[in-house]
Amino acid sequence: MKTWLRSLAFVLVLFAPAVGAQRIPTSSPESVGVSTERLDRLHHGMQALIDQHQVGGIVTLLMRDGKMIDLKAYGAQDAAGKPMQTDTLFRIASMTKPITSVAIMMLYEDGKLQLTDPLSKFVPAFRDMKVLTPGTNGTPPSLVPARRQITIRDLLTHRSGLTYGFIDGAAVGEAYRKGGVSDGLTFTEGTIADNVERLAKAPLVSQPGAEWHYSLSTDVLGRVVEVASGQTFDTFLRERIFTPLKMTDTSFEVPEAKWPRLATVFTPEGPNGIRPMKDPESFGNTYMSPFNYYKAGKKYFSGGAGLVSTAHDYARFAQMLLNKGELDGARLLSPKTVELMTTSHTNDLPPGSTLGPGTNWGLGFQIRTDLGATQQLGSEGMYGWSGIYGTYFWIDPKERLVAIAMVQRYPGTPVAAPFQSLTYQALVK
Repeated sequence: MKTWLRSLAFVLVLFAPAVGAQRIPTSSPESVGVSTERLDRLHHGMQALIDQHQVGGIVTLLMRDGKMIDLKAYGAQDAAGKPMQTDTLFRIASMTKPITSVAIMMLYEDGKLQLTDPLSKFVPAFRDMKVLTPGTNGTPPSLVPARRQITIRDLLTHRSGLTYGFIDGAAVGEAYRKGGVSDGLTFTEGTIADNVERLAKAPLVSQPGAEWHYSLSTDVLGRVVEVASGQTFDTFLRERIFTPLKMTDTSFEVPEAKWPRLATVFTPEGPNGIRPMKDPESFGNTYMSPFNYYKAGKKYFSGGAGLVSTAHDYARFAQMLLNKGELDGARLLSPKTVELMTTSHTNDLPPGSTLGPGTNWGLGFQIRTDLGATQQLGSEGMYGWSGIYGTYFWIDPKERLVAIAMVQRYPGTPVAAPFQSLTYQALVK
């Protein structure tokens, strides 16, 4: 009786959705093979990170079999100690990339593009790219013509030869910085089209298709969406993804009325503490604007890093993918398209070259292909991604599981690894 009452309390108290949002079906953990008692280990683990002053606040959300079984807020939303809420807004940064990738695949299904299309079909400035090759035996680096053009698939798989300025401290990254190329994390003058044109003037870091480099490829895909659809990128996402999925809090900017719900970004200070990030603030070659960048009126919509969302909203997007392209009667993609997106497209590259052993890259997601090599609990075939401010999500088709952790800390977040292990240890069936 005690366990039953406790499960009922979970359903009644924890799962009120954000105001105006489409309600996600809820269920007790036990009804879908998850132990409520073991979920307490997850809750205690997340709270411990707060108590140890490693992060300011966290929101975690778990869904299994299409039902939300756990949604919890921990710690504070800001430096003043305002309690974290389950509908707090978070900068999801690179968790924007899967959404942009879905947009591209919707246009693929519309017949507006093919994965084999050259990028120059949509952005002519990329027609004749040069690749910076390292010098050998004392000779200086040199520019050589790209052996072939960058394709849409290259962009989706980060095999385009593009990079990020904050990642590349060498000559190509320096060309980005001198050319005013934005990484999508700070206030940027102009539009996506302007930034992509600047990017096309810099050399590639490798031949198209030859290597995997995490990159501005997804920002470029945002521009492809605009050209192929005839709409601005933000309008396309709103009309074709956010509105059908009822993701009412996901946007490139934070309206004035929602500003009090935006979480503060923290950064480590001293051996055992954190402080609010300044605006702007730089960390080496990483330039960030955690507040001004999200004010209303912006024109630059970063397909790789620009969105703000909530755990509840992102869960709807993730569940759509787990459902093979459909949620609550809104079908965005066909099951075969989702299958293609969540299949490895980097098997031919050296093991571990796509950010760690046991992982490959699909069309917009990191894919787990060798569970033993990852040394983590999970399943082969699970897919997802993270954001530079600490957010993290994955989808596990074998376990019919969606897991989302929202946090705001840079550099480095201690949340992702324990969140994953503490989630899987709670699965008992």
